[in-house]
Amino acid sequence: MRKEIFLLLIIFLLLLIYIFIPEEKKESEEETLEKRAVFISYIELHNNLRGKGTKEMKNTIDEMLDNAKDFGFNMIILQVRAFSDAIYPSSIFPSSRSVVNTEGDSLPFDILEYFIKKAHQKNLELHAWINPYRISNDTDTSLISKNNPAYSMLNTSSVQIIDSKGIYYNPASSKVESLILEGIYEIITNYDVDGIHFDDYFYPSSLTIDEEEYKMALNDNNSLTLQEFRLSVITSLVKKTYDLIKDYDKNILFGISPDGNIDNNYNSNYVDTRLFCSEMGYIDYIMPQVYYGFLNSVKPFESTIKSWNNLITNNIDLIPALAFYKTGNIDNYAKEGINEWMEYNNIIAREVMLSRELSNYKGFAIFRYDSLFGNDLTDTSFLEKENLKNILS
Repeated sequence: MRKEIFLLLIIFLLLLIYIFIPEEKKESEEETLEKRAVFISYIELHNNLRGKGTKEMKNTIDEMLDNAKDFGFNMIILQVRAFSDAIYPSSIFPSSRSVVNTEGDSLPFDILEYFIKKAHQKNLELHAWINPYRISNDTDTSLISKNNPAYSMLNTSSVQIIDSKGIYYNPASSKVESLILEGIYEIITNYDVDGIHFDDYFYPSSLTIDEEEYKMALNDNNSLTLQEFRLSVITSLVKKTYDLIKDYDKNILFGISPDGNIDNNYNSNYVDTRLFCSEMGYIDYIMPQVYYGFLNSVKPFESTIKSWNNLITNNIDLIPALAFYKTGNIDNYAKEGINEWMEYNNIIAREVMLSRELSNYKGFAIFRYDSLFGNDLTDTSFLEKENLKNILS
């Protein structure tokens, strides 16, 4: 009898193990599914890497990735092309002034390859962040190297110098669209990236940059508005980018990070976020720059992020980008909420927790690395950092 009871007890314990351990594992796996991204921009590359020797640069990259991993991030959004340039050996674009002294100088090593290798060793995703149209923040054309594709397009309709803004590619130029797609193909075929990422710099602020192409479009449809035309231009690039990526490797993700103000995307940047959030075949995730506090009287965070969530009726993921760079600072555009980021030290953590309740939420992103790990954190920023880390532990 005792042996039978003992056997029954063992069977009962085995059943408990079978039932509960897989559930615990499942819960653990679900927790790690939350995307926790941090942007590493050309500013970080310039501040942390430029001017250093190869060994010191690699050590710095190791440290940056260690900081991200130890904090709880699992996704790096690395700006590999900010200005018609590259932080990797490219047959299309010159080396970037974010990592070399003069555009076109020899790279000390393949910075993108090293980032990917080290990121993957630490189980960090790495998404290659591209700014499609910006050539320079400066209007001085002498800063553009002769091996930059923009150089040969100067004084043509494909490139425009915009006073007080910089130099930009014309989004409506078929040559420009082909150039961007060629550059993306170069990345995905040569590097083991987990994703391609566009930011919010789509149409530059110019009434004339695409004047020739718009006039030609009017010949086919004289009722076509400039807004409709420009929306179609950006939609074409986004669709072709998505198809290019998926035709090569369906596992590579494609996402965009548009303006957090939905209306601005239509009226200023000409990004059809409603289309991308309702029909499949354009993007895998949307990462709106919801850079607002809770007390922002123009665009309060809670209502804004809920609007983005409601916009999504297809199967893409919502990964809001959050403004850690505002912590400890005045927010001049928030009106009544101007001092919120100075008076409170748990805004980012609260934004993450609120976003987690949304039906399309998949994770969050922090803009940007130096605002979180730099040497100039205010007391408020430091406490924001601690409060954010606490909800990631």
